[in-house]
Amino acid sequence: MQRRTFLGSFAASALAQRADRPNIIFLLTDDQRWDSLGCMGNRIVRSPNIDKLAEQGVTFENHFVTTAICMTSRASIFTGQWARKHGVNAFATAFTEQQYARTCPMLLRAAGYHTGFIGKWGVGNAMPRDRFDYWKGFPGQGKYFPDGEPGKHLTELMGDQALEFLGGAPRDKRFCLSVSFKAAHVQDEDPRQFLPSPATGHTYDGVTIPVPKTASPRYIAMLPPEIQRSENRRRWAVRFGTPELYQASVKNYYRLITEVDMVVERIRKQLAAIGAYHNTVIVFSGDNGFYLGEHGLAGKWFAHEESIRVPMIVYDPRWGAGVRGSRRKEMTLNVDIAPTLLEAAGIAPPVEMQGRSLYPLAEGKSAARRKDWYYEHEFTAAGWIPPSEGVRSERWKYARYTATKPEFEELYDLGADPLEERNLAKSAAHAAQLAEMRKRRDTWVKGLDAWDGRTPWRDPA
Repeated sequence: MQRRTFLGSFAASALAQRADRPNIIFLLTDDQRWDSLGCMGNRIVRSPNIDKLAEQGVTFENHFVTTAICMTSRASIFTGQWARKHGVNAFATAFTEQQYARTCPMLLRAAGYHTGFIGKWGVGNAMPRDRFDYWKGFPGQGKYFPDGEPGKHLTELMGDQALEFLGGAPRDKRFCLSVSFKAAHVQDEDPRQFLPSPATGHTYDGVTIPVPKTASPRYIAMLPPEIQRSENRRRWAVRFGTPELYQASVKNYYRLITEVDMVVERIRKQLAAIGAYHNTVIVFSGDNGFYLGEHGLAGKWFAHEESIRVPMIVYDPRWGAGVRGSRRKEMTLNVDIAPTLLEAAGIAPPVEMQGRSLYPLAEGKSAARRKDWYYEHEFTAAGWIPPSEGVRSERWKYARYTATKPEFEELYDLGADPLEERNLAKSAAHAAQLAEMRKRRDTWVKGLDAWDGRTPWRDPA
């Protein structure tokens, strides 16, 4: 009863804050790295509709996840918190009732939004059907062909469901729709791995995908035996182990992204058809990055850029010409998504959220620039994935693998070495920088562990 009373008063307050609040659509891809879009400089992948969002909105070029695995990253997106605070580090771990009430979708629903969820839920095994007005979510990874092959592809089906939601949303309420794609994740149990729709089967014919420089065997040899024997390396063999396999896998990865782009086009057209395009905020991002053979690896999980850096685009039709089409280079994080969606609706984020709204940054207003941020990965998959943590600043990256023997560290000067080819952790000339990054790691951990969620979060100084 107390919770209902609180949320009722919260909703009334939120409604009073902004009478012109917009509809909201949040699009989340799976395993999509930051540079797999045309608007991010990729000259091969075809993503014209997402690129159009970037042209009309704001692109955050240096957007990262604080943990590169689906369930933990999604929990961070929903709660605006680091994993060290929300505690979701396993597939079976669900939100507590208190956590659910303070997630972004639930706060929007309490504020009067008609809410829908489509796709991969990712946080726990029990599906929260009764917490959304429209529910088409699924547990686990899902299947690209839910009814078998041949049959309708999951990405197309999710597009159908998005249009169904938009067509049935009540006209006297604002709506918030989350579409959580399976693409471009592999189908783990299928030897073909990447399973795009036959409709895009010839999209990249005649194209040769450049092999990344750091796919050379010498780069995996730089990493400790525990990583060389990790799940990342096993998956590398079945996805990228031969030149022919590499070309086929990356082309199918790109086809899955192109199919998401096709759904974005369908959503935009439906918004226009119901007269809602110019009153709907659209946010597009990814849950974590993805190695395409770099460092001799596949999957994600570790702290290299390919694993932790993802797309982030915000389109708000209320922005003027001075904001639209702009690009921001400041570091932003997945914990920033929930506060951003709430601000779009005119709702102040709760004190428990550690992220910060991206609106001040997008609009060029005064906004504190991140000095650095903490990365963590505690999901170990029965020893297949060595746990790791680290700190990334604009120039430097520090990572440590806490279960290797001896403990393995990495230090990269990203300004001089953006591909992370030269590990400086054992360089005598960089001993002072290594000590500083270790200190920053300790400071972040102490700050996160000491914070009780009752006062506003501040990044450690």
